[in-house]
Amino acid sequence: MMYGQILHPHSPDGCFINVNVGGFKQRMEHNVLKQFPQTRLGRLLCCSSKEAVLELCDDFSPSEMEYYFDRNPSFFGYVLNFYLTGKIHLVDGLCVVSFFQEIEYWGIKERHLDFCCSNKFHELMGLAGEKCWDQSLDDLQLHSSDSSTEELSASEEDIEMFEGSWCADVRRNIWIRLENPGYSTSAKVMAVASLSVVLVSIVAMCVHSMPDFHQVDLNEKEIENPVLTFFESLCVLFFSAEFILRLAVAPSARKFLCSPLNIIDLMSIMPFYVTLACDIMDEGENTDLENVGKVVQILRLMRVFRILKLARHSAGLRSLGATLRHSSSEVGQLVLFLSVGISMFSALICFAETESEESELQTIPIGWWWATISMTTVGYGDTFPVTLAGKLIGALCIICGLLIVALPITNIFNKFSKFYEKQRHIDLRRSHN
Repeated sequence: MMYGQILHPHSPDGCFINVNVGGFKQRMEHNVLKQFPQTRLGRLLCCSSKEAVLELCDDFSPSEMEYYFDRNPSFFGYVLNFYLTGKIHLVDGLCVVSFFQEIEYWGIKERHLDFCCSNKFHELMGLAGEKCWDQSLDDLQLHSSDSSTEELSASEEDIEMFEGSWCADVRRNIWIRLENPGYSTSAKVMAVASLSVVLVSIVAMCVHSMPDFHQVDLNEKEIENPVLTFFESLCVLFFSAEFILRLAVAPSARKFLCSPLNIIDLMSIMPFYVTLACDIMDEGENTDLENVGKVVQILRLMRVFRILKLARHSAGLRSLGATLRHSSSEVGQLVLFLSVGISMFSALICFAETESEESELQTIPIGWWWATISMTTVGYGDTFPVTLAGKLIGALCIICGLLIVALPITNIFNKFSKFYEKQRHIDLRRSHN
């Protein structure tokens, strides 16, 4: 029983409640409100105490049986129309987000929108959601301490950290020129020089892998090409000098060493010095170093990290890193979907091909490889089904792979586009400062 009916059980107005919304007063029948018991006004009829009433309205007068709501009185007219017709309509001139907050407050569901307003409502909410995401992305890129953008640019906070330190003015000027290529002509020259050395190092690394440039000594032992060794040493010396200079002028050495891009720089030069040390120890015929050759090969392979140094000069690579950083859920879903599909189709293809002597898909592990290259649409052609049932399963596997890969990739691509657009905007703005 309603709280007002408990106080006035014989009142002639017992079938009505008085509602005051921002000064707009309206008497409403119980029968009308009972048609929508899940709405805020409908739930008032079920309240059995004043405390329960005050949880649904802002104030309550037991003597006048009047419920007070501190809400928009002009919108309440649309609420009244909803109770009479069962449909709610969009309000001209009212923000769609505010409209959603109002109907949510009064307990009106989106399904009660009339067909003439439903499509427009969802379209406007989608646009509002995109703008909200853009705003959050701006905040993320401009203010997040671990954002890839902040790791690449000299922020105001970093510049302020120079105050009171040794050689503050000199270190600040060098730091700004190293971190912001658009700051001045000298900064652009330094950036171009750094990029050129990175490209030369990558070309030298690729040429070094070609058999035509390999050389041997008198004992038929393979030795390093002296020309390539010279360029390799020159590039590493440049990278080392650049890294040491950045570390020396950095406002915070700890923050500098924790930056992902600076970690990449360190990993790109360390293999050279470790390999050099291993070669010296190997020449000394140290019996404890049995696997020095393998260690040297692995360390030389780590020179591929120099390619990642291009991220310092490429907005696209920085945007790719930021996208992967903030798309962990989508990447996880992609891996999960593929894992389930690969496991299922590998078992099916093994069952379909197990009786065929010509087929190589006789075991589930081989089926894993076949399902992986099929679902990702690579298709090397080294293993393939030969039976009719196997070919049908293969066709289904490819179709499912296309659908599975396409679903999360769309979200990842949209994030990359937005990160790239914001990164270009930030780089352009910094180049004009």
